[in-house]
Amino acid sequence: MRISMIGAAFAVAAMMGLSGAALAQSPAPAASPLAGLPMPSAEEMKKTPVPEAADYPPGMGMALDVPGAKELPDPKLIYKVVFDLAPASKTPAEVNPGLLTVARFINTLAKYGVPADHRKFVVVFHRGSTPAILNNDEYKKRNNGTDNPNIKLMESMKRAGVDFRVCGQSVLFSHIDPKTIQPIVELDLWAGITILNLTTRGYVHLGGEG
Repeated sequence: MRISMIGAAFAVAAMMGLSGAALAQSPAPAASPLAGLPMPSAEEMKKTPVPEAADYPPGMGMALDVPGAKELPDPKLIYKVVFDLAPASKTPAEVNPGLLTVARFINTLAKYGVPADHRKFVVVFHRGSTPAILNNDEYKKRNNGTDNPNIKLMESMKRAGVDFRVCGQSVLFSHIDPKTIQPIVELDLWAGITILNLTTRGYVHLGGEG
């Protein structure tokens, strides 16, 4: 009996040793790239024009503070920007990343005291980003029942003063009925003309990759 107990003890010890070795060899979970960074608090986000921007990964609703940064938003300037949204979301269930970028611009300018009437933003959808402009019913028809994840954020951005446009050529090639476009989005002839007109009127062109 004593021999069998000793054998069992050795067996358990061996198993524990193997388990410990296996655990030691297992890779540690990857740390979040945002760990330790000065993320805005929930209270700070509530005070922003587009608090919903922090609801989506990676949870950054505005630019993070950088001690000693030279260039900062200037409340005296009028920011006229046309954001060129061409790339699509990775999946139909994800918010277009370009929209999140615009929302962070709005919130960052507001944080530094740039008033609403000095933030003149136009978002132009075309190419891969075009489906974001669909109303929920049409979006679900085209994406196996998936709700349009962009609507909530777009409505909040509209309340913050953002002007939304969609390329008419992309609408035609995507076989989109204009009646299925969200009412907050205006239909233009062609994204190229919209961007050209706005830059001629003094808007700065950002985006367009993809």
